[in-house]
Amino acid sequence: MSDRTSWSELRDKRMAEPGAADAYRAAAIAYELGRAVRELRVERGWSQRELAEAAHMTQSAVARFEAGGTVPSLPVLHRIADALDAELTVAVTSRHHAA
Repeated sequence: MSDRTSWSELRDKRMAEPGAADAYRAAAIAYELGRAVRELRVERGWSQRELAEAAHMTQSAVARFEAGGTVPSLPVLHRIADALDAELTVAVTSRHHAA
């Protein structure tokens, strides 16, 4: 018999490690931000280089951001939104817990 660990067992073990859930949430946020910007950029028919120029960034910074590899600061997000003629909305809302 094999002592191989299944993918789901490995994931569960990693997610039980301290800080793993926070890192997972941060990665999910980075991915969603990048996806939203990529969609707007593509809607406008822009290349990454065109967005980078309009937002005063490098093309490689746009590529990393769109891939979910980094979360830019709020001022950089604002420049990206302005370049795309989009509204930047940041919200902190209450989590509704059932009593």
